Amino acid sequence: MSSTSNRGAAKRASKPDSYDNIEPLFVELAALSLDDPRREAVRTEVIGRCLPLADHIARKFSGRGENFEDLVQIARVGMLAAVDRFDPTRGATFLSFAVPTIVGEVRRHFRDYAWSVRVPRRIKEIQSMLGPTVETLSQRLGRVPRAREIAEELGVDLNEVTQALIARNAYKTSSIDAVSDIGESDSPGFSVLDSLGAEDPDFGIVDNCLAVTPLLAALPDREKQVLAMRFFDSMSQEQIARQIGCSQMQVSRILAKTLKSLREQALRD
Repeated sequence: MSSTSNRGAAKRASKPDSYDNIEPLFVELAALSLDDPRREAVRTEVIGRCLPLADHIARKFSGRGENFEDLVQIARVGMLAAVDRFDPTRGATFLSFAVPTIVGEVRRHFRDYAWSVRVPRRIKEIQSMLGPTVETLSQRLGRVPRAREIAEELGVDLNEVTQALIARNAYKTSSIDAVSDIGESDSPGFSVLDSLGAEDPDFGIVDNCLAVTPLLAALPDREKQVLAMRFFDSMSQEQIARQIGCSQMQVSRILAKTLKSLREQALRD
């Protein structure tokens, strides 16, 4: 075994569970050709050493509406990309290269997939910059910045900033069946559904009123007068007949014809 391999083995034996000072392993990996049977073993060891780093970063992003196991998988994908792309000859440490690579992978996942409703990519990008920008401006101004100030700081259109602020509400939605943990520890929680009232039976009356009102307004004066006396003044057909100077049979026909016409128009519309 070469001196490089001996140094790598010594380093692994001294600190097998850490991703710190892992650069010698990358030097060893870079020295092996693609068809060398030892290459896969060394790469597997590197990945195993780096898994805690990916899991640590995933934990930093937990509690934002995404399943933790999914975040771990996304972070590990970023970690694999960092392992395969890291160049030990550039002088940088693996940690300084891997952290932004893994964090970027997780943030791209949140930007592209962790939205409850569809939001344009441009608005997602601006939304991701709101937090740091608001924090910077708040320290500078001594108050919460206005949307126009945020837009000027980012160099973007005010309308886009406004849309991004509104888009925050689209980032995560809660199920109405989700049980809240607010309340006494020994009592069951309540879901949003439990707090919703039953359907108001008068909704149907309101719908009917809205549908019929314009139809009533379009009726001839005589039909409107007959309907008003019958259903608002509670007059009998005989009383209506005497009032308008016709027979009770004519009043009955007017009512039947008018009500039929209203019902047909309302149902058709």
